[in-house]
Amino acid sequence: MKDELEAFAKDALEQIQLASSAQSLEEARVHYLGRKGKITEILRGLSQVPEAERPAMGQAANQVKQSLSEAIDARKAELEAVSDANEGEPADFSLPSRRRSEGHIHVINQVTEEILSIFFELGFQTATGPDIETEYYNFESLNIPADHPARDSHDTFFVKPGVVLRTHTSPVQMRVMEKMQPPVAVVVPGRVYRVDNDASHSPMFYQIEGLLVDERVSFAELKGTLMLFVHRFFGKTAKIRFRPHFFPFTEPSAEMDVSCTVCQGKGCRVCKHSGWLEVLGCGMVHPNVFRHAGYDSEKYTGFAFGLGVDRIAMLRHAIPSITHLYENDLRFLEQF
Repeated sequence: MKDELEAFAKDALEQIQLASSAQSLEEARVHYLGRKGKITEILRGLSQVPEAERPAMGQAANQVKQSLSEAIDARKAELEAVSDANEGEPADFSLPSRRRSEGHIHVINQVTEEILSIFFELGFQTATGPDIETEYYNFESLNIPADHPARDSHDTFFVKPGVVLRTHTSPVQMRVMEKMQPPVAVVVPGRVYRVDNDASHSPMFYQIEGLLVDERVSFAELKGTLMLFVHRFFGKTAKIRFRPHFFPFTEPSAEMDVSCTVCQGKGCRVCKHSGWLEVLGCGMVHPNVFRHAGYDSEKYTGFAFGLGVDRIAMLRHAIPSITHLYENDLRFLEQF
């Protein structure tokens, strides 16, 4: 009798859950709990159970009856909820299912990975450093004097006296040189921070720093390396120009421009109507920087460069404003 009751309860609960409409659920209720239902038959059959076992079996039968009643009420609520949701909207089973959207790598990360892959092929390795830096690593070790404008609050975010949000990835150069002896060839991707904000500048943006130090490294090698990078990334038809410039940590120094892809060199607000967009600064490492690193500047020479990943991405995809890269607008990001 006990085994029969357990098997009945299991089968009844499965049938109740399979009810797909109010009508089929009512039929299941009558079949199991009605006056002539299965549970009634079981209760009537208790007279055949030995008198000593009858109270326990009666209690078990009533528990099954209660559980079936609760299961029917729960299934009824589920069916009513589905009915309310679909009221006035007949189901069209011929409609295709909704496709779940898939995420992908952000355009900044895409460009960063592509740039790094080019320099990896040239023998460079990756190095990283902290976003929050001391003034020594961010300025002093890079030959940036205390009275330099870049060390003022209108250019640099100060965390506290002597500690800043790094304004470039160049501090990692010094951290690498302190730990390694030449030859050194590293690229340093990472976020940097400056007090600046317009169509082509952001308070937070991404840079990739490059450093190569060895014996007899020349400016010609610097120029050849960067030209190879631009032609690999933008294509052999990309227009490039080098302009003399000044950086405290390199001498001689230069800036490299690429023709603006937004206006095709005709002039727009992104390139400030010049037809060119500056993408990186570069130069030969200053002897004073080697002195801080403990390198012999009479024996070793090297070059360094720093490029803005955001500007490279803007050039590659003709993006008119750097703010699009950080607004997290899926209508924009899904294009890449």
